[in-house]
Formats: sequence, C-alpha cells, structure tokens
Amino acid sequence: MHGNEDDIEARWPPLLIAAVSEYAIFRLTGNGHVASWNLGARRIKGYEADEIIGRHFSVFYADEDRRNGVPDAALRAAREHGQYDAEGWRVRKDGTKFWASVLVTPLYAADGSFVGFGKIVRDTTDKRMAHEAKIESERRFRLLVQGVTDYAIYMLSPEGYVTNWNLGAARIKGYQASEVVGTHFRRFYSAEDAAQGLPEHGLRIAATEGRFETQGWRVRKDGSRFWANVVIDAIRDEDGEPIGFAKITRDVTERRTAQAQLEKSRAALLQSQKMEALGKLTGGVAHDFNNVLQVLRGNLELLEGRHGRDAWTRERLNKAIEAVEQGANLASQLLAFGRRQALQPIVVNLAVMLRGMDDLLRRVLGEVIDIETVIGGGLWNTLVDPNHLENVVLNLAINARDAMPEGGKLTLELSNAMLDEHYSALAADVREGQYVLLAITDTGTGMNRDVLERAFEPFFTTKPEGQGTGLGLSMAYGFIKQSEGHIRIYSEPGHGTTVKIYLPRSMEKAVDLDPAQPVAPTGGAETILVVEDDRRVQATVVETLGQLGYTVLKADDAPSALVIVQSGIHIDLMFTDVVMPGTMRSTELAKLATRVLPKLKVLFTSGYTQNAIVHGGRLDAGVHLLSKPYSREQLASKIRRMLGPAGTAEAQPQLAPSSAALSSSEPSYVPASLAILVVDDDTESREAVSELLISMGYEVRRAANAQAAMRALMTGKTDVLLTDIVLPGQSGVELARAAIERHPGIRIIFASGHDAPTPQELGFDCKSLRKPFTIEQLHALIAAMHGSVATGQIVGER
Repeated sequence: MHGNEDDIEARWPPLLIAAVSEYAIFRLTGNGHVASWNLGARRIKGYEADEIIGRHFSVFYADEDRRNGVPDAALRAAREHGQYDAEGWRVRKDGTKFWASVLVTPLYAADGSFVGFGKIVRDTTDKRMAHEAKIESERRFRLLVQGVTDYAIYMLSPEGYVTNWNLGAARIKGYQASEVVGTHFRRFYSAEDAAQGLPEHGLRIAATEGRFETQGWRVRKDGSRFWANVVIDAIRDEDGEPIGFAKITRDVTERRTAQAQLEKSRAALLQSQKMEALGKLTGGVAHDFNNVLQVLRGNLELLEGRHGRDAWTRERLNKAIEAVEQGANLASQLLAFGRRQALQPIVVNLAVMLRGMDDLLRRVLGEVIDIETVIGGGLWNTLVDPNHLENVVLNLAINARDAMPEGGKLTLELSNAMLDEHYSALAADVREGQYVLLAITDTGTGMNRDVLERAFEPFFTTKPEGQGTGLGLSMAYGFIKQSEGHIRIYSEPGHGTTVKIYLPRSMEKAVDLDPAQPVAPTGGAETILVVEDDRRVQATVVETLGQLGYTVLKADDAPSALVIVQSGIHIDLMFTDVVMPGTMRSTELAKLATRVLPKLKVLFTSGYTQNAIVHGGRLDAGVHLLSKPYSREQLASKIRRMLGPAGTAEAQPQLAPSSAALSSSEPSYVPASLAILVVDDDTESREAVSELLISMGYEVRRAANAQAAMRALMTGKTDVLLTDIVLPGQSGVELARAAIERHPGIRIIFASGHDAPTPQELGFDCKSLRKPFTIEQLHALIAAMHGSVATGQIVGER
C-alpha cells in the first residue's frame, strides 16, 4: 500500500499538468523544440501533441517576431535571469492571433545540469482588449472634451475656482485657459446676478442634490451677453467626498430667439390653416351656389322675354334678378376670400389706376370725408388684376367711411417698398423682394387686438346687423394673397386704421388702362356646342342661345361632347363647364376638340375653377372664361367678342336659324320609323355619327366593313345606307351597288372626306356629304329623302 502511494506521489505533477486546460504548460528542449504538450496547450494553441512535439517553439510567434529573433532572445533571457516573463501577440495553428501572458523558466536536473525550459502560456486577449478599450476610451474622452466647441466644459474646485478649460469654453466665453484657470467662476455672471449670490447658490444646490440646471444671461470676456443653458454636476471620490464640480455651459441665444420666432410662426400657421380651411369651404359652397344662381337668372330672363311687357310682372322679375345679382356678388366675395377667382392680371402703374378712381371715391365717401392721395416718385409697376384691385380699394374706402361717422380724413399712399428679413411682419408665405406699397389710412375709431385677429375672417363684422356682410376685408385678403402679395392691418382704438397692401414689383412695361368698348348683346347664326352636366343649367342656356338665333348642340359630359365633335359636324364654338364629371377633364376635351376642329373657339364657364384653367391664381393664357352666374347680355356679348360681328364667322353653309334650339337629342323634325345603317371602318367616326342619328330619333345599326353591312342588310329593316366610300376589302360604292341589287328601294348616302362620284357616273341614285358636315346638313338630307323612303319599298324584315 505504501508503495502505491509513492508511485502516485511521483506521478502527480505530470497528471496535474496534463489536466490543466486554462494554461498551456509544456517543456522545451535546450534548443527550443517542444518536448511535451498538455490539454491547455492544445486548447490555446490549437495543435494536437503529435502535430507539435519535436517542432521549434518559434512557430507560435508572428513572422516579424521570428525575423527579429524574439523567440531566441526569450530563451537567452530565461537562462541569464532565471526566468523570462512577458506579454505579446502569439499565433495559433489556424493563423489567428491572441494576446499571451508568457512565463519561461530554465529546467535543471538533480545534478544541476541544464535540461531545457518549462513554459507556461495564458490567453489574456479579453483582458488586453478591455485594457486597450479603456485606454482608447480615456484618450477619446480627453479629445472629445477638448475638441467640443459648442459646449463650454470645465471643472471647478469645491470652492468654485476653475481648474481646467476646453476649447468650447474658450470660444463661448472668450477667455483662453491661461486667463481663467485659477479664477472664480462668478466672473461669468452679470454684476447684478453675482451680487445676488447666484453662482454660490448653484454650487450649493449641486452639492446637496448632485445636479443643478438653469438658464440665464452670462457675460463674455468682451462684455457682451448671451443666453446660457448651464448644468453643474457634483463630482465625488470613491468615499463619497466632494472633490469639485463639472460645469457645462451652452450658448442657446439663437435657440431662444428661434423658439420665440417658432411660437410666432406657429400662431401664424394656425391662422393660415384656419383661413385655408375656410377658403376651401367657401370655394366649394360658391360653386354649387353659382349653379343655382345661374338657373335662377337664366329662367328669370327667359320669363322676362315672354312676360316682360306686363309692368307688374316686369317689376317682380327685376327685383328677383336684382336679388340674384346680390347673391352673385356674395359668391364672388367668397371665391375671392378662398383665392379661387380667375384673375386676369396685367402690368399696371397703380398711380394711373388710383387717379382714375378719384371721382368715384369722392362720390361714394361723401363731402364729410377729406380724401388725400400721395404718390411717391419713380413708382414701380406691378402685375395685378386692376378690376379686382379697384373693388378692394373701394371696399376698404367704404369700411374707412363707416369708421368715421362724424367725418374725417382718408389718405391713400403709393410708394416703393422692400421686404426682407428685417421686416418684423414678414410671414412664412411672404417672399423677400421689391414691392409696390398701397397704404390706406383713416382717422376713424380703430380696432382692438381681438378684432384685429379676426378682421380677415369671412362674415366677421363689428357693424350692426344688416349693415355689412363681413366679406369686404376677407375678399381683400384672398385677392391680395392670390396675387402673391401681402396685406396687413395696423390699428389702435381711437387712433384710426392703416391697411397696407404689398404687391410684387414687375420689371415689364405698364399696359394702358383704356376702358373696353362694350359689345352689343346680339345673337348669331353659328353652331354652339353646350357641355354642361347640370341639367337645369344646360336647359336654361340651350334655350337662351336658341332665342339668340344660334343652332345649339348639347352634351352632358366630356366624352359625349367629344363624340359630337368627332362626328364631322361643323361647330363654331364650344361652351363648356370647367368642372365636369368623369375622368376626362374639360381642358383635355378642349385640347382634343380643337385638334379635330382647328377653328373651334372654346369658352369656359364655372362658378369655381379648381385650378383647371387657373394656375398661380391667374387665368391661363389664351383661355376665355365666363364666370357663373352670368346674364343673357354677358353671354351674348362674350360669344360675339369671340366669334366676331354677326355674319363674319367662318362657317360651313347652314340652314336659316330657327327660334327653337336644335340639340343632339331633340331635333326639330324626326321622320317616323326610319332605319339607317351606318358603315365606316373608323370606329370613332362611325360611333359619333350613329350617336347623333340616334339622338335625332332614328333607328340605327352599325357596320365596320362591307361584309358586315351585307349581313345587316339581310337580317333587318334598312331604309338608308350611310356609308364611307373607302372601306377595307370591298369599297362603299361596291357595297351600295350590291345593296341596291338586293333591295332596290334603299336610299344611298355617301360620306367622305373627298368628292364623291355623281349619280350619273355611278348609274344609280345617291346623295353625298363631304366631311366635315354640319348636323343641319345631315338632318336636312335625311328629312328630304324621307318622302321617297316613306313611299318606297320597305327593305328587309323586322
């Protein structure tokens, strides 16, 4: 038993070494070759024992270390000093590196002879990385603190003396470190704050609560002040004893100013959003309202034409029309506020316009109001709609008169002005630049702040009930904004009011403001296509135009109108609503229609344009608009202006106009039980002509070629064959011969873009229409044939 214990005692160190896995413990020969290998060496180095025993231990070193003789130097140092202790990068079998803690000890036999080295290696990569990270962190922190320029970061002693100073402190405070280190930080406070003990108060709070934060005025080296955000943190050692304070100061003067400006802008934005929402609401209401007013006015004028000779009836109709005009004026003011007017601006010199209004203003304001007009020299031009601006000036003058019931003075001033960032009232939606300033000042009762804030709201008024709509100022506001200008009211109770209007300067030459010569409201004999989705408005305008002598076609929407245009019928003018149902917009309809009929005139009408023909607040160039509600005279005058004096319009030959309107759905005369076969390989042309014939009351069938036409002739009743001459396969002439051979009583009409052959050339009776043809020509031709068709042979069977 004792012998076994001695054996275990002898074997214990090798067994222990072999079992250790946290350390690589192995033996080297005297010349550095690996002689033993434990479990830890295998784990750390990655080699199996049979892979590494016998190899030189320099394999564990990096190439650079081997070239520099580091492995041999380590062995020499171990022999000379009894051991070698070092740290460094070593290489595993897979080529990866690790940070190693190495101990090399020389080994001696019992007789003192040198037998090699014992080597212990530990992988301390994690420890090394943590150490390097800490060093790097401290280095970066120092660089960060010193490199920060937006914050003043410095330390204070427990008594408040500056102990260090970063670049941010130097930039913000104006002192260099040599000027301020060792001095008390109260020097950064204003004299009044220092006298009140605010510096010491901040330190006491930080020492008691651990942190103190505040804002206030601080003083730079040059004596200037800045608004500072200050944080003081107490710094304590491991035992919790105070060793000083860390102080961070930031110059937030710009932020404080910006915050104040933001609050001001937020209030302005809320006001702008409110006005925008009201504008959209009023614009939408005005559209529907104007359609109703148009129906009322049109029908009242039609009644006036029939019953106006009776004095009692005429008086009642006149009162009703006057009420419609008042409603139209109200809708116009709503549209002005909503910035939905169709403006037609021109370059003008406002001095000319203002002088031209002098007599009007004196008549409106009366003798108790003294009017003075002041015009600055070298006045710039501006781009504005002068008619609407005159209404604004007149409304503002009337408001001023009402604010001076006992009389007073109204001053109108024109001058040049510059708006820039120094203009305190410059709102977010006002561009910097050159403006023409129109200032209207009265000596009236003035307004308080609450009234000023709501002055531009529609329907807001301080006048007694029944003495104002509250739309004068809101109309002015909307018009000026739509004209890319700016309007502001300055007023105090008892000190009068000034309204300042800024309109952008124009560098172009002013246009002469000559009054337009009125055009007599006469009718004509041209053909007009009315496109209107509101059936009540449509019926009224169709009858009005019919009474004026025009031939009228009508359509409920853009696609229907396009079918009529593409039918080849001659049309002189298309009168279309701007806001139309469906996917095709009225502007697209106008573009396609004028492409088909290049000489076609287009007149738009609307109670609300919705940016269809108005962009940037201005009516598109070359676009004609008649705003709803319009009178019979306005409609007649506008049409004659566009078509020219009656009798000069370039048109295809027409029938004499009748008193009743001829529309696409209500012809003046419809032959009974007349069946027509339309043959045309052009789908759009075929469908357009077919729709027109159907709207006249005819029974219509369609075919795209001669083969389909012959099948139709064999399967149904056909009185008239209306065919194009050029067809795919068999021509229209050949089709007509075959049709007559099969049904001798059938009537033939050729429709072609070229001259058709004569009956003498063809050897059979036929009629022809050359595209584009008018609806009257087609209607008259079929109606003229009706007698012979009615008395001739019936073709086909039902």
